[in-house]
Amino acid sequence: MKINYNLQAMGAQRALKRNEAKLSASTQRLSSGYKINQAKDNPAGMAISKKMRLQIRGLTQAGDNIVNGISVCETADGTLAEVHDMLQRMKELTIKASNGTNTTADRTSIECEVKLLKEEITRIATQTDFNDMTLIDGTFDLRGYGDEIGVKVTEYSDEMPLGKYTIEIDAFGDETTDPPTDAVVRLTGSDAQAGSQQFVDEAKITADGNKVTITDNKGKTITLELPDQQTYEKFRDDPNYPDSWLDTTVELDLMGIGGYTVQVGVNEGQLLDMRLPTVSLKTLGLEDVDVSTELKAKESMTAVSEAIDKVSLVRARIGAYQNRLEHAGASVDATTENMTAAVSRITDLDMSEEMVDYTIMQVLVQAGTSMLSQANSQPEQALQLLQ
Repeated sequence: MKINYNLQAMGAQRALKRNEAKLSASTQRLSSGYKINQAKDNPAGMAISKKMRLQIRGLTQAGDNIVNGISVCETADGTLAEVHDMLQRMKELTIKASNGTNTTADRTSIECEVKLLKEEITRIATQTDFNDMTLIDGTFDLRGYGDEIGVKVTEYSDEMPLGKYTIEIDAFGDETTDPPTDAVVRLTGSDAQAGSQQFVDEAKITADGNKVTITDNKGKTITLELPDQQTYEKFRDDPNYPDSWLDTTVELDLMGIGGYTVQVGVNEGQLLDMRLPTVSLKTLGLEDVDVSTELKAKESMTAVSEAIDKVSLVRARIGAYQNRLEHAGASVDATTENMTAAVSRITDLDMSEEMVDYTIMQVLVQAGTSMLSQANSQPEQALQLLQ
């Protein structure tokens, strides 16, 4: 019988300490609901779950981005619906003014309403905004530039290869003449990206006054606005402008920027690019709409019909964007749900299973405490030998 070292007590103490540590860990898991509370619980699982949680939070924010993009589409489409209604009214007025039974006073009244409708279209186009950003005034349209003063790239199609194009101006247009004098240009070459040379070879050029449209057989288009002959002659001798204020050769730079992008994913490059074409009296061809005479009213009927078609195309584009965003949002929601389920399988605790382990640890701790108490009482038996 030894009193300096109580080996039975030391063994009981070691077992009790181990069981108390397991009971403490089980208590922590039950109170938090997670089976991984510290990196030591499952190092690999901790790293994987943190990466997944980061992706889930990113997907949640991407979902919010998509909702904002849908709101932009809804705002723009709602505005263009009103423009559509006004154009329908303008079409009615042009038809009404084309009737030979109208007097000059009648057409004056009709012209007044047409003028106010045109002003309202301009106001809506310049003042419709979302988060302090104007939507349909060209802010979110694709941009291109010419290297000469007065040459403006008004629009070009999404499929148009980006880069630099060269055109030669043979004659200026002048919309102030009756009938308007069409500009004459020639597309002579290009150093844009791959595929642009084919565009050059197969392009056709049409003009409407000083507005020139270059189109290939696949529908890729560039629309330019050139200074008319009167503007050119006015500034040609102005000392404030260079000698070659407008050279016969103009370089166009199609940059492909201007639209807005929606970040629809958690990684770089997961974007959805959108563009809202410019809606204005000029792009719709309504600047010269006039119903003051029967002849002008008949000519305006075609212009208004074409404007209605253009607005319909813009609304169709916006509707397609909105549908695409809604599909992207549904995909993000499904990915978020599946990712959350994967994280749950790694980190969430099975409460029933853990409660069984907790109960076992409780019993073992109680038993260990009791055995340690009995082991500590054994050295006292040595006192009986000293009596």
